[in-house]
Amino acid sequence: MIEIKELDRENYSGKRFTLKYQTKGYYDIRPSKTGFNVEYQLFDGAKEMSFDDVFFGDWLDNPKAFGAFENGQFLGYVEGSLEEWNNRYRISNICVFESSKRHKGLGTMLMEFILEEANKSGARMVVLETQTCNENAIAFYKKMGFSIIGFDLYAYTNSDMERHEVRIEMGKMRG
Repeated sequence: MIEIKELDRENYSGKRFTLKYQTKGYYDIRPSKTGFNVEYQLFDGAKEMSFDDVFFGDWLDNPKAFGAFENGQFLGYVEGSLEEWNNRYRISNICVFESSKRHKGLGTMLMEFILEEANKSGARMVVLETQTCNENAIAFYKKMGFSIIGFDLYAYTNSDMERHEVRIEMGKMRG
C-alpha cells in the first residue's frame, strides 16, 4: 500500500537527486513575424534526458514536500509553495524516481495531494514548469487540467532552443 506523507525539511533539505526520463520528441518553439510557432518534432531516436535538483530549494518560500512510500521505499515526491507576491501556488517538483513505477497512478496521487495543498493555501491558481523535450510530463500535466501559459526561450542556457529544452510554464486555475 502506498502512503503519502510530509517530508521532514530538516532531514531532506539540500539533498541532491537526479531524475532520468525517456523522450521521443520535443515541442519546437520558434519566433515568427506574428508571435511564435509551436510544432511537435521527433528526435532521430529515443533519448534519455536527466536533470539534477535538490529537495527544498533555497529559492522557495516556505515549501512543503510530500513523499510516496511503499514498504519503506521512497518512490516519488512532490514539492510546492505559495508565491505570496502574486498568490499563485508553484509546484517546484513532482517526480517518480524509477521508470518502472511510472504510469501506474503514483504521479496522479502526488499531483492530487499537492493540488489539495494549493486549495488549502487559498492560491488563485497553480503553476509549474517543464521543458519542451519532456513530452510525457507535458501530456500528464494536460491530463491533470494544466495548460501552457508561457515559455522562456533562454531560461537555462543561451542554447536552450538548439538543445530543445525550452522552459514551458503551465498553469491551472484553482477550483
